[in-house]
Amino acid sequence: MRTATERPGANRLEKIGERRPFAVDLAAALALLACAAFGIWLNLPGQRPPDHDKAAVALMGTSCLALLGRRARPRLAVTVSAGCAAGTAALGYLLTPLLLAPLMGALYWLATRTGPKTTRRYGIATVLAVTLTAVLTDLKDPVTLPLQMFGPACWLALPLVAGNMARLRWAYLQAAQHRAERAERTREEEARLRVAEERVRIARELHDVVAHHMALANAQAGTAAHLALSNPEQTRKILVGLTDTTSSALRELKATLGLLRQNDDPPGDSSLSPLPGLAQLPDLVEMCASAGLEVTVTTEGEPQPLPPGVDLTAYRIVQEALTNVAKHATAKTARVHLAHTGSRLSISVANDGPPRLRTPRDGGFGLLGMRERARSVGGDLTAGPRPRDGGYEVSATLPLSPPVRELPGETAA
Repeated sequence: MRTATERPGANRLEKIGERRPFAVDLAAALALLACAAFGIWLNLPGQRPPDHDKAAVALMGTSCLALLGRRARPRLAVTVSAGCAAGTAALGYLLTPLLLAPLMGALYWLATRTGPKTTRRYGIATVLAVTLTAVLTDLKDPVTLPLQMFGPACWLALPLVAGNMARLRWAYLQAAQHRAERAERTREEEARLRVAEERVRIARELHDVVAHHMALANAQAGTAAHLALSNPEQTRKILVGLTDTTSSALRELKATLGLLRQNDDPPGDSSLSPLPGLAQLPDLVEMCASAGLEVTVTTEGEPQPLPPGVDLTAYRIVQEALTNVAKHATAKTARVHLAHTGSRLSISVANDGPPRLRTPRDGGFGLLGMRERARSVGGDLTAGPRPRDGGYEVSATLPLSPPVRELPGETAA
């Protein structure tokens, strides 16, 4: 079924009515006046119409004149039109649809612009007033009595029903338009949220890769420069490790930047490396060792397969924590403890050395990124100095199954 918004003719009439409402109302009033004037001359066969044409035309003119204010005062328009129709019936005229046209128009506009309660109240009062006047006028005529009793009631009920249906239809179209606009806003908000989340995720990945590998490369280069004259063999090993560190950084950067590839890139691009996980901890420990930081990894409990998101999050937390040790602490050793307890994975990265300048601030991008990663999979993370043993410790607890997220605008079924 086609709606009014899909019919060009209806759209043109609505636009004309919005631009020139008085002209449209005047044209409608004149058309209804012509119908009523023609209805004055109609009567039953064999019966002579009443000789009150001037009074009837004046009443119909008054009724149509009241219709000019039907937009602002639909109740007044119905009241005046009903009084004029009752006056015409009292003069003895047969209430045909043409004669009742101004009143029918007033009732239609009343039904479209007011609520059901007002429509029923004015509609019933109008039908009773006009019908009773017509019946009492022709009470002695058994031929016209049925027509005067049932005819006006049927004709006046039509605009009430039609106006109520039009009002409901317009209400439905407005509700559908509001739903469409709300859905469009929701889609735009969801798209902006997804873009923001993707930007944060990519920025976090780039920070983790660049900060970790550059910190290790800087430490390896400094150690190599310090040992260049006294221990050439050790310097050569460190430089080999520096090559491995930079190569690893390039591979991870290439994999991260691959997230930004265009849609027409081949989906099976072999140049993209898989995301790292806890399985790459030995390589991470080896790179830290080449930079002068000895890392000990202990595992408690039975290791369980981790979802890719949780596995990547755990690796990045350990990587960033060790990077902070290399950058901000004077410690030469660090301890990584992994505990598999039921449905959760606990991670602890600690060192005993005092900070070089200060402990990492809570507002730093490294700790901020670790907290965001932990929360993104439903876990939590704490970091701070160890009051008893000294040094610094990062602790995180991650669920083995990430939580299911609800999109904006979704409601429970």
